[in-house]
Amino acid sequence: MPPAPIIKPVAMTSNVQTILDEHGAIALPGVYDALSARIAAQAGFPLGFISGYSVAATAIGEPDIGLLTQTEIVDRARQVCSAVPTPILVDADTGYGNALNVRRTVRELIAAGAAGCFLEDQSWPKRCGHMRGKQVVDRGEYLQRIRAAVDERGGADFFIVARTDALATDGLEEAIGRVKAARDLGADACFVEAPVSAEQQESIGRLAPAPNVANMIEGGATPLRSRDELLELGFHLILYPLAGLFAAARAMQQVCDEIHRAQSTAGARDQLMSFDEFNRLIEADQKLAIAEQYKTQQ
Repeated sequence: MPPAPIIKPVAMTSNVQTILDEHGAIALPGVYDALSARIAAQAGFPLGFISGYSVAATAIGEPDIGLLTQTEIVDRARQVCSAVPTPILVDADTGYGNALNVRRTVRELIAAGAAGCFLEDQSWPKRCGHMRGKQVVDRGEYLQRIRAAVDERGGADFFIVARTDALATDGLEEAIGRVKAARDLGADACFVEAPVSAEQQESIGRLAPAPNVANMIEGGATPLRSRDELLELGFHLILYPLAGLFAAARAMQQVCDEIHRAQSTAGARDQLMSFDEFNRLIEADQKLAIAEQYKTQQ
């Protein structure tokens, strides 16, 4: 098999809305490090999304309950954005503080090369949107977060997704009111998190201004639907944010169990990428060829 085309980092982000317009709707997995982003890019996804849940799990080995810091998510965004040319959206949680913190978060993500971020209305410490016990700030405080993000963005090509968790705490009407107000302030997309029924999904798709985000978490609170079904309902950015993480964790668990049981990988080798396949994935031959160009002649 010939080497895969080299993936070169790019300095400028692509317009996310243009990508959505070209595709109508996009279904994509979440990524959480440079390797997972490279796998998604080579699979052909035109856009990437860094999941805070996944970064909390892989960077610090903790659940998504407000333990991840601004610095950790920005550092991970910088690593991912430098590894692939794909525009990357980043889960920025609540912005990590007040309006000044939100502005700094947006500024740091733009500097890291991110194409946009998700910004939510939970109280800190926040938690995964599909966990129980969520709390949200009042609408006014949330909208100040959005306004701060829009102000900091200025004229930069940076896509802001206004997420609300108010559906679980205050009901559908309040959740829709929040994302509509956020769009009026300049946010680019709506994300009403964790509808628990098909009826709620349908109402959100009908009432929230497009483009809308659907968050498909296997085993989560929201009914799973396909990209085409969700597009028909009014959703355009279809996230499977944890599918890759869950698959990788299962595979790692299985091979570790096998090594512990058999003191060998003999029973698990059909589950592994070969050495050559993995080197193709990370473009080792291309990088070595580049290194040869600078080899000192004797």
